[in-house]
Amino acid sequence: MQITEITKDNFEAEVLKSDKPVILDFWASWCGPCRMMAPVMEEIAAENPDIKVGKVNVDAEQELAVEFSVMSIPTFIAFKDGKKIGTTVGVQDKASVLKLVKG
Repeated sequence: MQITEITKDNFEAEVLKSDKPVILDFWASWCGPCRMMAPVMEEIAAENPDIKVGKVNVDAEQELAVEFSVMSIPTFIAFKDGKKIGTTVGVQDKASVLKLVKG
């Protein structure tokens, strides 16, 4: 699977109406820890076709960042059946990010 760029325009279709669990990576290009997490998120997307991985650029999508109270980046928020099911903040290992959706 590839990583989907999430915007306020496609959020409902790509996240809320997704038939798969979704992990969103709230990030910014100037954020060092976010850049460290990029390969981890790419691995998760490639190795887990049953999960949708999305990236939300907080600079471009400030409305979404505010809506989900993103105060620090990277922030990872998981959704299932249109509902937020978990959140974690900061650099994480792959298992910790996957645990958001796999329990």
